[in-house]
Amino acid sequence: MPNLASTDILIVLIYFFFALAVGISLKPLLVGGLDFLQAGRALPAWICALAMTMASLGSQELIGMGAAGARYGFASIPFYLLGALPAMLFAAFFLVPAYYASKARTLPEFLALRFDQKTRLLHAVLFAAMAAFSAGISLYAMARVFAALHVFEAPLRAAGLESQGVMILSIALPALLILAYLLLGGLTATIYNLVIQFFVLVAGLLPVVFLSLKQIGGWSGLKAAAGLSESAQTGGHSGLAAMAAAAAMGLVFAAGTWCADFRVLQAAMAAKNVKAARNAPLIAAALRILVPLLVILPAIIALGMETPRTTIVIHSDNGAIYHEINVVPPEVENGQGLVPARLDAATGKPLKDASGRTVLDAAMATPNMLVHFLPAGLLGLGIAVLLASMMAGAAASLTAFATVVTCDLWQIGNDAAGEKPVVVMRWASAAGTVLALGVALLSIRFNSLAGATMLLSAVVIAPLLATLLLAVFWKRATASGAFSGLIAGAVAALLHHGLALPVGQPRGIHGGWIAILHRPPSELRFSLGTALIAFIASLLVTAVVSAFTKQHSQVELPALVLQPSANAAMKMDMRIPLGMMFTLAGTLLAAFGLSTRGNPDVYTRSLGIDMNVWWGFPLMAFGILMLALGRRGQMKMEKAGTKGPRDQGNKRR
Repeated sequence: MPNLASTDILIVLIYFFFALAVGISLKPLLVGGLDFLQAGRALPAWICALAMTMASLGSQELIGMGAAGARYGFASIPFYLLGALPAMLFAAFFLVPAYYASKARTLPEFLALRFDQKTRLLHAVLFAAMAAFSAGISLYAMARVFAALHVFEAPLRAAGLESQGVMILSIALPALLILAYLLLGGLTATIYNLVIQFFVLVAGLLPVVFLSLKQIGGWSGLKAAAGLSESAQTGGHSGLAAMAAAAAMGLVFAAGTWCADFRVLQAAMAAKNVKAARNAPLIAAALRILVPLLVILPAIIALGMETPRTTIVIHSDNGAIYHEINVVPPEVENGQGLVPARLDAATGKPLKDASGRTVLDAAMATPNMLVHFLPAGLLGLGIAVLLASMMAGAAASLTAFATVVTCDLWQIGNDAAGEKPVVVMRWASAAGTVLALGVALLSIRFNSLAGATMLLSAVVIAPLLATLLLAVFWKRATASGAFSGLIAGAVAALLHHGLALPVGQPRGIHGGWIAILHRPPSELRFSLGTALIAFIASLLVTAVVSAFTKQHSQVELPALVLQPSANAAMKMDMRIPLGMMFTLAGTLLAAFGLSTRGNPDVYTRSLGIDMNVWWGFPLMAFGILMLALGRRGQMKMEKAGTKGPRDQGNKRR
């Protein structure tokens, strides 16, 4: 159980402070629906790119990426890297420019412009349900990690909270913080916080990569650890074939995320012009190369680490014999390296598969590496990494939920500049947060509803991807075809989920709730099959129905929504709060490191290296650089005569 020092808690509080401060500082700068719902359509490409990257790295994705590294070794890298890059490039050159040029605020509104209102309403309802559900699962997934790590257990139990209360508090506090900055700053606050969360993620994971590679002996040790992963069991396929299969599966999942998921695309649609909107996925594609190195490599190394064991140390002092017993929990002792065993919920003992091998809880690989290698001080930054991932996924989902509810379910016509849409979006944000908290609490009751999230994604995103591809590239696609295709894809996904069940899973939420006609060998292939069937069904039905129905009378997309203001501009340089946060955190870490240099016990986990000093000063230098660049950018905006919020509001009215 890691012990949090006061410096660790202070680092976490600094992160919380700046997350909330961004929303507070933006509130007086945002005027009307355009600012609140679309960030004024004024953000530069690099901010949109960082926000898109982090929106795709929520708690489910971060934990899943680490779990894939522990299970499949190097084959997981093409799954997340090679699979995503083609989809991101395709979105950048073809789909995102079309979305942006339509002036649509949401993807359902794009469907209304291209097809009709019933298609818009159908997808808006399905997407809103998926977004709220996904936000709840993001909150639960990381709260489960915090509970397993016991990081907050000691102080909270001292306050009288039991383990269930620790879980609930770990879910509720981040959710309320997300709601606070969303109510204050709308989409702009969410995007700015996604940028902060990306830099927190990089700053917290880089020391782990360095220390873990040093511990395991560099490249040779990494290859040995990868050989221990379950990727060796690929059904007789070679490593190259396994990587090719992983890349193909990754492309299927990534296509939906980067081409048809409004939770990610809302950042690109807030760019200042069509060029910035197109460049955002391109920059995100370059950033995507860094992510597997930060998350997957430590997870692979986790398998090659020494497995903790219960030890007894006997020593004498003044004739008295003392026994010091270091008790290791059974799931840790029966695991492999730093990847614990999964416990059977019924017996409390390590779970075994059909061949008698211990089933590993690969989801804990990355969190355990953070706790294992980061010393006091930097451990707070590691906890901030997990919190940032938790909040990124939930915030992207809740913002998209509120925007779709406001723009597509509550009809506001063309009035995006008034105050009423802002009020509606705030109420929708509160409602979405309540729904997400309900889903998270249900997940505690049912011990995860992650399988339902994959089903919802297949029901909502996969059919939409097929419909959007036909909408953009085939002028003959009709409204009746699109509506029928979305329904057919959703029904096909539900049927496949009801008639198939992955090996080793119970019937119900995991599948097979109608009958079991097929047993896919893994949950990954099962989810892939569900998404592919939904995509193909939607594509075929849309094409066939379009061929036999009347074409839309107006092929070109009409400009039915508010044009972005010619004076729209960023009202606060993002680099200023980013620089302030890292300057403060880096100074704190460096000071703590200098004050503890004579205490080797503090740095046992970091291999005797004073990582607080070695990493604190670079973080401080990065923060100072961001402050200087941000201040210069702010001065340029002020010299250019950027109009204040009152002037802009008067002009719009």
